[in-house]
Amino acid sequence: MMHTEKLALQTVAALQKNRFTAAYFPTAAAAIDQLLSVIPPAATVGIGGSWTLIQLELVEKLEARGNTVLCHHKPGLSPEQILDIRRRQLTCDVFLTSTNAVTQDGRLVNTDATGNRVAAMIFGPKKVIVLAGINKIAASLEEARERIRATAAPANNKRLNRPNPCVETGYCVDCQGPTRLCNVDTVIHKCPPASAIHVWLAGEELGY
Repeated sequence: MMHTEKLALQTVAALQKNRFTAAYFPTAAAAIDQLLSVIPPAATVGIGGSWTLIQLELVEKLEARGNTVLCHHKPGLSPEQILDIRRRQLTCDVFLTSTNAVTQDGRLVNTDATGNRVAAMIFGPKKVIVLAGINKIAASLEEARERIRATAAPANNKRLNRPNPCVETGYCVDCQGPTRLCNVDTVIHKCPPASAIHVWLAGEELGY
């Protein structure tokens, strides 16, 4: 536990050096309490596709207190409604998401299917809050990419019922079919000057 917290605090320091606003929370519950205290009930909140946010029931918590929540993965939405919500997420007050990996030297590494999640992370919303468990910390950029290929991609393909090879192999094989999820790779090396990106690390394993 002491080693885990030390690693998380070192990563937070690296993120801060790279101009992100970063913080460590010993538990996910502590992070959620802080999240709900800094997001005004009147704020419009965009939700990036994230098992971490689903796992923590953040959509339900925000809606219960009156926030307008832009969540494109709710059941029953038409393709046109999903596209509209994704576009509105780009100009929301607060955009919540997780990250596929965060390197120990303070970079955010992601692979996206549509690109709306990473687009909103980089520019557009007034504030971005990235909430990630300690399992997302990677020693290097290559280890972060390996984490995506071996962990995040297969798990997300399985969760979304995509008939891609990694569901069976357990590892990304650079598939070429129309249901491929790994279409956009991004590395945010430093927080862009026109963006306010907050990265919160929780001392628990969250998401994939």
